[in-house]
Amino acid sequence: MKAVRRPVGAGRFYPADPHELAALVDRLLDAAPPPALPAGRLCALVVPHAGYLYSGAVAAAGFAAIRAGARDLGVVLLGPSHFAPLEGAAVSEAYAWKTPLGSVPVDRELCAAALAAGAVANERPHRNDHALEVQLPFLQRCAGSGLRIVPIAVGATAGAAELVAALAPDALIVVSSDLSQFQPPVGPRGYVTVAVPCDVALGDLALPGLPGQVTVSSTFTSVVDSYRAR
Repeated sequence: MKAVRRPVGAGRFYPADPHELAALVDRLLDAAPPPALPAGRLCALVVPHAGYLYSGAVAAAGFAAIRAGARDLGVVLLGPSHFAPLEGAAVSEAYAWKTPLGSVPVDRELCAAALAAGAVANERPHRNDHALEVQLPFLQRCAGSGLRIVPIAVGATAGAAELVAALAPDALIVVSSDLSQFQPPVGPRGYVTVAVPCDVALGDLALPGLPGQVTVSSTFTSVVDSYRAR
């Protein structure tokens, strides 16, 4: 693995000052409504990746679901490649990702599992992209030093479902997505968060790697219904 991946979104998508950033994330998490989820382990979150001014409160509504029990947490981060053409799935080659709140180690075992499931090692899609990075401060404030990540950029691919199936048993899947930009407004400026418990069949929601029926809190029912109508 290569060097530490430096933040590109600090000062643009979220505060660059560590104290200001920690206070903002904590405030958003504290204000998030209690998650309305069935009992059982949380399998996945689908969260927006706009600037915190626009979607931070909506992202916090998802991360609040893991806040209480996230002391030792492996997370697979899946998101788009905004700037580099990409076929398939690209695992970051960095050994850690840095934010103003500190460095987060990349989980080598989960990386190996991702590569075995068909992903490739490629740092280029991650170099200047904010999509996965903006989720880290929320995860850092929830899990602290117990956080380990596998950042994966996903391009045009038919293999995302296999990738998720290989990694979900050992990690929380966090999908960073502008899911609601083509849907009626649900949260602030139209952004939404979808939480997926592990005890449901995944699939009617048309997202890469999430095949099957999706159970979400009632707040996001209209989003799921709109996808089911396709």
